[in-house]
Amino acid sequence: MPGLILYHNPRCSKSREALKLLEDNNQDFSTFLYLNENLNHVDLASLLDRLGISARELLRKNEDDYKSNNLKNIELGNDELIEFMIQFPKIIERPILDNGIKAVIGRPPEKILELLV
Repeated sequence: MPGLILYHNPRCSKSREALKLLEDNNQDFSTFLYLNENLNHVDLASLLDRLGISARELLRKNEDDYKSNNLKNIELGNDELIEFMIQFPKIIERPILDNGIKAVIGRPPEKILELLV
């Protein structure tokens, strides 16, 4: 099985809880600090496929960048929304645990346990 990757924001309490769950379950994983490390379009589109959701479903609708860029506009498609997520990564829902085959959003954080073997 491919390694586990936690898309992590250390300032987010849910993301910190997911990190602790992985540690408490003795999981071998790496963290991807998506606010500091660049995501590209292909990787983000692939992650959405593993999540099984649209780009719109991965958006944090209460973020200022979401509101100021009028991302509620239903005319915006997946590719356009992915580009906004690349430009404004704070609008990406978190945490996300990815095993390379399937990914889940850790809302609630215990949801990541679905990917643990």
